[in-house]
Amino acid sequence: MIGIDTTFLLQCEMREVPGHREARVYLAELARRKGASMALCPQVIHEFLHVATDPRRFEHPLEMTDALSRAEKWWTARETHRVFPNEESMRISFEWQRQHRLGRKRLLDTLLAATYWENGMQRLLTLNEADFEIFGVFDFVGIP
Repeated sequence: MIGIDTTFLLQCEMREVPGHREARVYLAELARRKGASMALCPQVIHEFLHVATDPRRFEHPLEMTDALSRAEKWWTARETHRVFPNEESMRISFEWQRQHRLGRKRLLDTLLAATYWENGMQRLLTLNEADFEIFGVFDFVGIP
C-alpha cells in the first residue's frame, strides 16, 4: 500500500502541474494492478481542496464544487484505503517535531507522516520527498 501526498493528487487533477500526464498514466497503471491500493487521510484531502482552489497558485484553479467532487471521488475510490490520525500518530508527531527541531511550517507534514507511518505505510508517493526524508522511515515511489 502506498501513502499518497497532496502533491500527487494535485499532479493528477491539475493540468498546470508539471508531470500531469505522467501522473495520470501512473494512476491508471496502479488501478490495474491486482491488489494495489493507496492510502489517503483527511489531511491530504483538505489540503488538496485548499490548494486546488487557490487563484494565487494556479492560473485556472478549480471551483470549490468541482474540487469537492474530485476529492470525494478519490476518497471513495475502491482502491483507496482511508486512514486517520489517532493517539499514537499524535504522539509520534510530537516526538518527530522535537527530535528534528521542526518549526510551525512543518506541523502538517509531520502529522501526515506520522499518520501514514502509524497506519503501516512504508511507501509514500509525493513530489516533495525532501519534506519527508528527515523522518527516515519511508521509501519513496517515483512516477516513471
